Amino acid sequence: MQLKPLMVEYQQRVENQLETFLPEVQIQPPRLHEAMRYAVLGGGKRVRPLLVYLTGKALGTPLEQLDAPACAVELIHAYSLVHDDLPCMDDDELRRGKPTCHIAYGEALATLAGDALQTLAFQVLAKHASNAIPAAQRLQMLEILSIASGSRGMVGGQVIDLEAVGHELNLTELENMHIHKTGALICASVKLGALAGAILPEATALDKLGHYAKCIGLAFQVQDDILDVEADTETLGKTQGADQAKNKPTYPALLGLGGAKRMAAELLEQAIESLETFGQAAESLRSLARYIVTRGY
Repeated sequence: MQLKPLMVEYQQRVENQLETFLPEVQIQPPRLHEAMRYAVLGGGKRVRPLLVYLTGKALGTPLEQLDAPACAVELIHAYSLVHDDLPCMDDDELRRGKPTCHIAYGEALATLAGDALQTLAFQVLAKHASNAIPAAQRLQMLEILSIASGSRGMVGGQVIDLEAVGHELNLTELENMHIHKTGALICASVKLGALAGAILPEATALDKLGHYAKCIGLAFQVQDDILDVEADTETLGKTQGADQAKNKPTYPALLGLGGAKRMAAELLEQAIESLETFGQAAESLRSLARYIVTRGY
């Protein structure tokens, strides 16, 4: 099956599920719930939920068992975007083609909406994960998401990013920053998809999926940096050239545009090679890796 129809199907599926899990605007306090829904619904590529669904699909897991982890990881991602856009962080005014949450709702309410989205993610995973998933695996999924979201994952990477502004990083330092900031949640998405089945995959299979996730996590950020140089604001859905304007360390700045593109291609090749043992069942994961490296063109 081609990737595009699957993407559309799963993007709509996770949108519907998120609509269900997010508190209705009529529930007190209504303005907070409105801001939460504004930040989550009606936009985004949903790459992380796609990874949950496609990993589960490769392992034969029913979609119903993948809904809660797919939504949980997207809620964490949405909260991170709300906070990243704040004036005290990246100070952006455009996200997914519309005003950022703090522009629409004010800085204080946007901060609290991000806080609420983060805690909602764990509520969804704890309360709504399928009973078909063994309890030990469900607990492991909560641990994976919490580590990937916190100081040893995404938040830690954001701190490294803030401290790196105006400084020169070598390739190892830049990779370390993005393994945490972007890659940790992408790796968690693949792991959650693998653990959502009734039977835990073999350790070697988990290792292969982990390497795939690490490669596409880095490739995702490399391509983001490339698009910040080459794409326009309308295509990006956020302000073009923002990283350059803030003198942030990026792969094109370190390697040149050609070098960054070669790195993305090499990471794509490694990601695809790591799925060899899964055969045709993992073809959609291979296609998603190709999409990550070619998106925006």
